[in-house]
Amino acid sequence: MEVSFLELKSKQVINTVDGKCLGHITDVIFDVVTACTLGFVVPQPNQGFFAMFKSNRELFIPYNCVCKIGVDVILVELYIDESASKSKQPDSRSRGGANIITLDNGKYTKQ
Repeated sequence: MEVSFLELKSKQVINTVDGKCLGHITDVIFDVVTACTLGFVVPQPNQGFFAMFKSNRELFIPYNCVCKIGVDVILVELYIDESASKSKQPDSRSRGGANIITLDNGKYTKQ
């Protein structure tokens, strides 16, 4: 199946673990050497009203967490640590966790 970036960024990303909408894809990360897709980047969820002032914080979704790319949505299976007190460890069925990344000077850095 071939999908362009313009088609991908028009689809909503939904987390199947909690049913939350994570937003729309803002970037796709590739490995140039192997020509493989490593994952997608979406805005960090649940930032509240002041999110517009912190627009450089984003969520990296590894490609192995993508369950299905449909006509209207992209379904992903993510276990997101929102805080240390509410953190939920993924069980053995999980595909993986999400990483919070920051865009600085055109390069993504993991936090």
